[in-house]
Amino acid sequence: MTIQFYSYPKCGTCRKAKQWFEENGKEFNEIHIVENPPTKEELKELHKNSGMPLKKFFNTSGKKYRELGLKDKVNDSSEEELLEILASDGMLIKRPISAEGSTVTVGFKEETFETAWK
Repeated sequence: MTIQFYSYPKCGTCRKAKQWFEENGKEFNEIHIVENPPTKEELKELHKNSGMPLKKFFNTSGKKYRELGLKDKVNDSSEEELLEILASDGMLIKRPISAEGSTVTVGFKEETFETAWK
């Protein structure tokens, strides 16, 4: 299978992850997370397969996150509301998201990639 790789080309972390995939001979389909953000249903599936709390999917260091005052909202909202917020704007999603079948990683840490994608 091919890894679905949601990234933002200007993001340094995304570029590092892409380079890791290339250097390790991994086949991936790069999806521009802002132009083609995952749908609410896709996010729900990614969240389920990741085993991570949904708030880990938010780009907490992003300008948009701060502008919308999501810090408190993330703790007080339902899962459905959070999925709606994430699906509304690709810039709110932590990136990159890499997914293949039931394996999902959010962000890039080399150790995590070594474990998940080798």
